[in-house]
Amino acid sequence: MTTIADIRIPDSTLAREATELVRDAASPLIFDHSRRVFLFGTLQGRRRELDFDPELLYIGAMFHDLGLTERYRDADQRFEIDGADEARKFLHAHGIADERAELVWTAIALHTTPEIPSRMAPEIALVTAGVELDVLGIGYRDIADEIRDAVVAAHPRPDFKNRILAAFADGIAHRPTSTFGNVKADVLERFSTGYVRTNFVQVIEGSPWPE
Repeated sequence: MTTIADIRIPDSTLAREATELVRDAASPLIFDHSRRVFLFGTLQGRRRELDFDPELLYIGAMFHDLGLTERYRDADQRFEIDGADEARKFLHAHGIADERAELVWTAIALHTTPEIPSRMAPEIALVTAGVELDVLGIGYRDIADEIRDAVVAAHPRPDFKNRILAAFADGIAHRPTSTFGNVKADVLERFSTGYVRTNFVQVIEGSPWPE
């Protein structure tokens, strides 16, 4: 049993197979980030005194960026849905009931959508909380320095800001329309030559309605 920052990494057959799937498909950058998302999400769950299922949170965290990988990325849909679909497929294959599988699907699908996840089930809220802390620094001061340092010692983040932005750009550049209305449009605007952001107002004005 692996323990990091006084948090036990789930060690069920389900969790071990999820770990190996992500380790095999993803770069060390994505793997370490995904583990930190679980750890930071757990720490935020404890701080908020939430009752959550660590195994479901772990699956959500481990699969949340799977859609950025070459093996699992789709040609058209949002990368969040890639990971969500694969997690649901994985859980169903392991006999996990629809209700629990849908919880994980939703946690992954919404992890880049501000505000909404925090109003939903703890596992959904905490995948987003872990992502926000690790990527955006939201809640950074909620975690004591020595605990945060223990997480990073176990799963380092060398040049993480630049490298995760590059991973985002690489994972979505081939499907620019999937960024309409979500935060990844900012990534393509910065890193993808020739990208033009879809404008919501222009979509409305150019709709086929005659008035």
